[in-house]
Amino acid sequence: MKIVTVTLFAAIASSMFTPWAFASAEKGLEIAIEADSRDKGFGNSTSQMTMILMDKYGQSTERAIRNRTFEGDNEGDKSLVIFDSPGDVRGTAFLSHTKKAEPDDQWLYLPALKRVKRIASSNKAGPFMGSEFSYEDIASQEIEKYSYNYLRDETLNGLDCFVVEYDPVDPKSGYKRQIVWMDKAEYRVHKIDFYDRKDTLLKTLTYEDYNQYMNKFWRSNRLVMINHLTGKKTELVFADWEFQTELTEQDFEKSALKRMR
Repeated sequence: MKIVTVTLFAAIASSMFTPWAFASAEKGLEIAIEADSRDKGFGNSTSQMTMILMDKYGQSTERAIRNRTFEGDNEGDKSLVIFDSPGDVRGTAFLSHTKKAEPDDQWLYLPALKRVKRIASSNKAGPFMGSEFSYEDIASQEIEKYSYNYLRDETLNGLDCFVVEYDPVDPKSGYKRQIVWMDKAEYRVHKIDFYDRKDTLLKTLTYEDYNQYMNKFWRSNRLVMINHLTGKKTELVFADWEFQTELTEQDFEKSALKRMR
């Protein structure tokens, strides 16, 4: 909670301590904390994913991927994605250890080179495996990584939503800010507008087809990221969710990358 307090203080300080700014920062942080608390306790999860890459002309290619996530305790979540097809990316694996107050640790295993490559903090704004998602987008979104400002209430697709501005704390982030639409009933994210460092709208991510698991955990089965500058689009389609499996923290160690099958 100490880090969260610092995050709130930074948001207030940047707004020159006006009463409205204080209330806006406080409410934005409260919304983020509530959303985070509702997803606690899933332990670990697995799913199958299809990544669909589309160029501005509508031509597309698909990739089959396995996802694994291990819920963090003192630090953020750990995630692992393994590419199964097509052949040119088969066996490629990406491992992310999300941190709360420090830069994330991320590694990419390249089977053709039999080499594990560390992703530098300065490169995390780059595209993940040729998609419209960045390495930064793939990591879990921990509360301490942002300062917050509640902007307004707004209806989106028939849902009553909070609209909250997320400002990345990391100066190496590829974004100046993110505008997030989150429904008031379940605190699920439905849309994010990403603004680049020049404060130009760069990308929009939408979350579709939510399902609830174990009577608590909501997961979107279709994410669509549109790049407004290039006209390209990436869809992530999920299936076969499982929770509280036999995965252990050792399955998410860097040394395990070369053993991925």
